[in-house]
Amino acid sequence: MKNSRTTMTLNRLAAGLCAFLILVGASAPAAADAGFVRWIQNFENVAAQSGVSRQVYRAAFAGITEPDPEVLQKARYQPEFRDKVWDYIDNRVNDEQVAKGRSARSQLSGWLDRIEKRFGVDRDVLLAIWSMESNYGAILQREDVMRNLPRSLATLAYLDKSRAKFARQQLIAALKIAQSGDIKVSELISSWAGAMGHTQFIPTSYLAYKVDMDGDGHANVWESVPDALATAANLLRKNGWQTGRTWGYEVIVPDKYRGKLERDNRTIAQWASLGFRRANGRPFPDGGERANLLRPAGDNGPAFLMTKNFFVLKRYNNADKYALAVGLLADRIGGYPGLVVDWPRGYKPLSTDERYELQKHLSRFGLYDGKIDGKIGSGSKAAIMALQQQAGMPQDGNASKALLEFLRKR
Repeated sequence: MKNSRTTMTLNRLAAGLCAFLILVGASAPAAADAGFVRWIQNFENVAAQSGVSRQVYRAAFAGITEPDPEVLQKARYQPEFRDKVWDYIDNRVNDEQVAKGRSARSQLSGWLDRIEKRFGVDRDVLLAIWSMESNYGAILQREDVMRNLPRSLATLAYLDKSRAKFARQQLIAALKIAQSGDIKVSELISSWAGAMGHTQFIPTSYLAYKVDMDGDGHANVWESVPDALATAANLLRKNGWQTGRTWGYEVIVPDKYRGKLERDNRTIAQWASLGFRRANGRPFPDGGERANLLRPAGDNGPAFLMTKNFFVLKRYNNADKYALAVGLLADRIGGYPGLVVDWPRGYKPLSTDERYELQKHLSRFGLYDGKIDGKIGSGSKAAIMALQQQAGMPQDGNASKALLEFLRKR
């Protein structure tokens, strides 16, 4: 009996202890990712061997125990390589961004004079890059876009095999930036891939091209617009920017060359001898300049002769769409008209104001919960396709005039 009572007592105690542990487990925070924590611990030695102090390293990772799932999600979607060219351009080269650029051009004229004189890079190109990279600094205030830089790069290094080497290299460079005093380690914020500040420099590029334009003793692309624009200008200059030259020309392709000569490199004079002419009817200014033919939407869309500066722009982001958008936006900011030949969308596009309206309608019907920003990205397209499915329309995801008119009547 004594052994039986003892056994029953022990069983009750064990059951009580088990219940207590379950309750504690339920109220405790989620467990850290042990593998990620080990990676952070192990990488400290690598960083130290590269010149990063252990104090800076530990401060950078204080309290970080799990990867950032948003980083992995954003890594799977890059608009430069997935969006149709007209969607990409429409989201970035529009009346709203042009107006902001012209306003900044006026407000920063003194700094732009100095930067242009020192580096020889056209101010409108720098303003276009600023627009493309951070919406003239607006994204730096958006918590849904800006991430903790050490955590973001550690996430990529730990979980993204294709970007692991890049992420490790950039993480060490970022920690060296904080160690130098240009930015506090607690203020190391970036996009999902580690791009930093107004002009979204990856850390190694920042170290290679940084400029203290405002003269305060630190190059700071997060807080100083002059520093950010000068650093961008320095990158372009050191990669071969040709002062006083354009990035390219919109051209009319002779019928006999439709589908031919794509990316051929010839002098402007040679292109002209084949019957190529500028779409705006003006003469080419320099027949000796070399250029490549580019038709990003095929024979039915606008065509361009891309000069050396176009390829220098690709050193900032190695995508044709990106460099083309910078060039087109820079021209618009500088007062030049838009394209002569429109994109072969197959539908009538919306103005910037109408894009805002479309997103509000989609939100009103519970189909869109993203930011009302006038940009038709993956979230807006998914909402449009959901609406089109409900209405029995072809599910093309296009933000068209016809779709907006349909929504206005509902």
